[in-house]
Amino acid sequence: MAARNATEKTLGESLRERGVSRRGFLKFCAATASMMALPPSMTSTIAAALEQARRPSVIWLSFQECTGCTESLTRSHAPTVEDLILDVISLDYHHTLQAAAGEAAELARVQAMKAHAGDYLVVVDGSLPGPDSNPGYSTVAGHSNYDMLMETVEHAAAVVAVGSCAAFGGLPHASPNPTGAVSVLDVVKHKPVVNVSGCPPIPMVITGVLAHYLIFGRLPELDAYHRPLAFFGQSIHDRCYRRPFYDKGLFAKSFDDEGARLGWCLYQLGCKGPSTYNACATMRWNDGTSWPVEAGHPCLGCAEPSFWDAGGFYQALSVPTSASGMTVLGAGAAGALVGGAVAALAKRRTKAEEARRQPVTVDELEQKL
Repeated sequence: MAARNATEKTLGESLRERGVSRRGFLKFCAATASMMALPPSMTSTIAAALEQARRPSVIWLSFQECTGCTESLTRSHAPTVEDLILDVISLDYHHTLQAAAGEAAELARVQAMKAHAGDYLVVVDGSLPGPDSNPGYSTVAGHSNYDMLMETVEHAAAVVAVGSCAAFGGLPHASPNPTGAVSVLDVVKHKPVVNVSGCPPIPMVITGVLAHYLIFGRLPELDAYHRPLAFFGQSIHDRCYRRPFYDKGLFAKSFDDEGARLGWCLYQLGCKGPSTYNACATMRWNDGTSWPVEAGHPCLGCAEPSFWDAGGFYQALSVPTSASGMTVLGAGAAGALVGGAVAALAKRRTKAEEARRQPVTVDELEQKL
């Protein structure tokens, strides 16, 4: 009997072949449940699903990008990149991580597309020149980014746009945008697309989306920006450990004043946490060591559309809002910002904000296609 390839084996079989113990496997499942904000009771369900799951083929395309998203992936610690590649998915094509080059590399992509038609996932990092722009701005193996993307997604199960460049156009899309850069969702209309924004995105969010697909056989619940709600459902401000200082009206005025040394709120130094939705404050970076606000730098809002053109990186927002769409200025903060007046400001959410936060299920997305 011919040996089965990696994607034909169940994950349980692959783990046993590699000598992974049942204890180690359950520890991995518990970490995955925690990462996806699921209760510990889901560990056994995840274990049962992973035991029988087959590793999906993943084709990773890199376009107008800086490789920061790949750097972020390689620093994931739950699951680790080794777990992700060797145990959870079959990464069949990736410019930076694959050993092959030239014609052999492109052959690997074509073979993966043919062997797993209808089942493989496409991960994209980087924006791409729009179809009406000069295709020579960015090419791979003589093919324009647009042509390569459309060819690759044609028989894919779904597309994951990793990083703000792929999700929203990012820095290449910023004015004056000489390449006519667009996001994946601007051109891919016939496949489900998940946006994992951030510059770069949080590594565990990348692996979390892929693990969710493997465990449940479907993409996670999304917001109106096509981002997974499990990770982008709350603002950074609502999860920030500096929030109590904000509510008391205690703000750092400069990066080297007493307030900064005491860890006070960075809102007046331009922190975009109140208008930015991401899991930086809870998942953090470098094996959970820290994140920008903890290191003393305000959030730049890199997970939001057009964050670069929004500008004002070190200027305070005019009216910050919480995840519920209401203003978050408490009495102390209001006093600090309007000269000591003790008032509670309230502002009803707009219809646009209401629509933006409304969850969108994958089934609803597919019905629209």
